[in-house]
Amino acid sequence: MTVTARASYASDPADSRGRLRAEPPSPTRTDFRRDCDRIIHSTAFRRLAHKTQVFVFHEGDHFRTRLTHTLEVAQIARSLARALGLDEDLSEALALAHDLGHPPFGHAGERALDRCLADAGGFDHNAQTLRVVTALERRYAAFDGLNLTWETLEGLVKHNGPLVTRDGEPVGRYRERGVPQAIVDYGSQQDLELWSFASAEAQVAAIADDIAYDAHDIDDGLRADLFALDDLTEVAFLRELMLSTVREGGAAIEPARAGHELVRRVITRMIEDVITESRGRLEELAPASVDDVRAAAAPVGAFSAAMADADRAIKGFLYPRMYRHHRVTRIMGDAETVLTDLFWRYAEHPGDLPPDWSHGVEPSDDIGHLRRIGDFIAGMTDRYALGEHARLFPNTPELR
Repeated sequence: MTVTARASYASDPADSRGRLRAEPPSPTRTDFRRDCDRIIHSTAFRRLAHKTQVFVFHEGDHFRTRLTHTLEVAQIARSLARALGLDEDLSEALALAHDLGHPPFGHAGERALDRCLADAGGFDHNAQTLRVVTALERRYAAFDGLNLTWETLEGLVKHNGPLVTRDGEPVGRYRERGVPQAIVDYGSQQDLELWSFASAEAQVAAIADDIAYDAHDIDDGLRADLFALDDLTEVAFLRELMLSTVREGGAAIEPARAGHELVRRVITRMIEDVITESRGRLEELAPASVDDVRAAAAPVGAFSAAMADADRAIKGFLYPRMYRHHRVTRIMGDAETVLTDLFWRYAEHPGDLPPDWSHGVEPSDDIGHLRRIGDFIAGMTDRYALGEHARLFPNTPELR
């Protein structure tokens, strides 16, 4: 694949809008590379190693965790950025940080916290990611959070598109419930321009997440025997790949190797499709700067229409056979119970929280107290949550 020179519409670290709190520049790293390094060294990043992607930790050592998923997203994001002449470090930073706000037990944990925090604005993992990198990390003497660049924060909040119209009306997933309060609150300190698209680097990091999900969930689903390789022929895109490449010449490959080969080719085809489609969109838009990308009427980083259909078909296949498989839903139901139990125990008995978390909020501030509990639980690993539950309750589900 040809490496493209830096494009005029790429984000330039030398022209960054800076950090909320000014710092001297690094003599050896760009601002975006520095963001990557701060994320990698953060406590929240290390915890991703012990947070569920789909399967809880004792299902096996070879299933994805939030950390391995994140690393796969980062690799794909860099590949896309390199081919499109974008800043690889910014795309990598966004990929590395995009899941820092996820609670334990995957989407089951998010559902549980969203219900528990219903009277305090609910729970949104993108907003929680922003809280992690701007407030909850406590590593630096001069500030809370990681003090990341404006471009990285913008990309974390808006990688899936604008959150509001120019008039401030919430759009998309936020139309019904409004923009999460954590994002609104941060906007009073630093305007992330919620009405615009994010940079092209953020857009390719977001689509890298989709590619990684499709590929590794096929791989993990096969490994877990939730479906067989032949079942994947229900998806036209996968059937075509298997017929034309995985079983070339009619010679069958051993199933495990065939599954890995299929996943590899899914990733390759999707990356190539995004590069071709994005180049076409960029040529049509002809942006002279990153701000032209932000002001565009549509994203510049995207699947083609045909590949978008294939992506939906893959997710449509996986949803009932994997995410809603009775084995997965039973375990995730127990996981939701664990987090719900913990939340209300801490709400009723604040002394059960660690000392660092049991003070600092006024007793009359119910919403502040609940949000603090949500922050604490969202930062837990799967194992820590189960250990806390065992400490505080007589019976803890085994999640098996």
